[in-house]
Amino acid sequence: MNQTLIDQKFESYLRSRSLKLTPQRWRIFERAFATHKHFSAEQLYAWMAEEEGPKVSRATVYRTLSLLEEGGFIESLDTGGGEIVYEHVLGHGHHDHLICPDCGRICEFREPRIEKLQREVARSQGFTLESHSLRLMGRCASCAESLGDLG
Repeated sequence: MNQTLIDQKFESYLRSRSLKLTPQRWRIFERAFATHKHFSAEQLYAWMAEEEGPKVSRATVYRTLSLLEEGGFIESLDTGGGEIVYEHVLGHGHHDHLICPDCGRICEFREPRIEKLQREVARSQGFTLESHSLRLMGRCASCAESLGDLG
């Protein structure tokens, strides 16, 4: 999905909720889609403070992230360390995550065998799978090496 269509979808989503496309919301939306990295609300707020543009409050960042998640523009990911990170998902294929709780590294991966197995499990339990989120926690090679745990 190209960025113009994503922009239009965001504008339409706001209208459907009787919300205005304020310069602050637009700025947050654009910045969230400008990165291909996972980011926290606080990191996004820091970017807003560092970069030129309309002033954006911390509360507006949090509220807009909620709107973006509710609208299916971004997804949140609990990294297990007390911090939620976000990533934009429109225009990107589904993927799962490996997370190192020591350094916070997040590795995205796709594995068709896991996807197939999840659909089979859902079907065997009488479910129609609509979405899922797979988060695998473990030490990355660098952290394991520094701990002498290459097991």
